[in-house]
This record gives sequence, C-alpha cells and structure tokens, in this order.
Amino acid sequence: MNTYFISGLGADKRIFSKLRLNQKINIIHVDWIKPVKNESLAAYAGRLSRVIDQSQPFALVGVSFGGMIAVEIAKILNPVKTIIISSTMLSNHLPLLYRFAGKLGLLKFIPARLLKFSNKLTQNYYFGTKSGTEKTLLSKIIKDTDPYFLKWAIGSILNWKNKKVPERIYHIHGTNDKILYCKTAEPDFVIEHGTHFMVYQNAKEISGIIEKIILNIGIN
Repeated sequence: MNTYFISGLGADKRIFSKLRLNQKINIIHVDWIKPVKNESLAAYAGRLSRVIDQSQPFALVGVSFGGMIAVEIAKILNPVKTIIISSTMLSNHLPLLYRFAGKLGLLKFIPARLLKFSNKLTQNYYFGTKSGTEKTLLSKIIKDTDPYFLKWAIGSILNWKNKKVPERIYHIHGTNDKILYCKTAEPDFVIEHGTHFMVYQNAKEISGIIEKIILNIGIN
C-alpha cells in the first residue's frame, strides 16, 4: 500500500524517522511546495495532492499541520485510509486563542524571521521534547525551516475553515499535547502522556496503530 507521509509545520521526514512499519506499507514522504501568496490551506492541499499516484490504492498519514493538509486532500481524493497524528479534523477544534488570533489578523504584524527564532525553552515546553536528542532534532528542524513558509503555514491554520470529516479517517492524539489541544475532539486512539512530539517519542506505539489501521488488523 502506497502511504504518503506529510510532516508537520515546517518539519520534514525526520519527524517520522523512528517509525518502524511492516514492509507492506510503502512509505512515500511528501515534500512541501512553495505556497502562493494569500493561498488558503485547502487550495495549497489541492496543489500538493498532485504528487499522489491515484492509479493504485493509497493511504495518507499527516502529523500536526500535515494532518490538516491530509484532511483536505482526503476530501478531494479517495484514500483507502487517512491517519492524522497530533492534529485536528475540524477547524472549530482548533484552540480558541488560535481562531481569535486569525480573526484579528495579528500574524501580519509579526516578522517571519521572529516566528522562527522563538525562545528555545518555549519551543521545548510546547513541543514536549525531553531528551537531548529530541531537543537537538527540534532545533535542527526549526533551523532548516523557511521562515516565510512558516509564516504562511501559521496564517493558513489560523484562517482554516473546515466542517467536513472525510470518510475512513482516524485520529491519534496525546493527552499532553500543548499545541493542538481540544476538549471536544474525540480521537480514535489516545496516547497517554503523549506530547506534540509523540510521533517521534512514542514511535513504537504509533507504528503499531498505523499498521493496524492500514493493514486492516481489527480496524473497520
């Protein structure tokens, strides 16, 4: 099964590096493309979806921002399964503060490079990195992120409007996620003490869940 992995905001395939999946799952990492000025999250997802080979069955796996992109792609294509991790299916499940900031248009007053070079202690607190290896990886990912892509992506999240849940979609979320938390969301799989960085930290457990879903092991 071709399975397209979409990383988080500004991140890349390194975030998935600890996953160990059955060989029946053909991992294909999706690279970001340059956004068009004022492009919506849905429109961007539509353009990004062109990299997907629709001539054979495929699945989607998206983490954080990549999960929202996966939701939008699933609405226009026909994946066998869609899995979102540390993310959300619906825009009204975004934290209220994010939606409020989007309505006020506050992001336009913040320089792109300032978003990238936020305080490391804040980054580690919100992402939940613990070990030196995790902190180093997060620092490298942030360092390698295009600040202008980062600002566009944050803006697209703040202004995202989605009320539709695609078919055959599964949500994996951690109980200690400080970035995308929502009391009203009902994840299909809950990782106790899982942080926003759990796809890396809890890779063994999440690998097992992904395999169950995509290979139909006890999953409808």
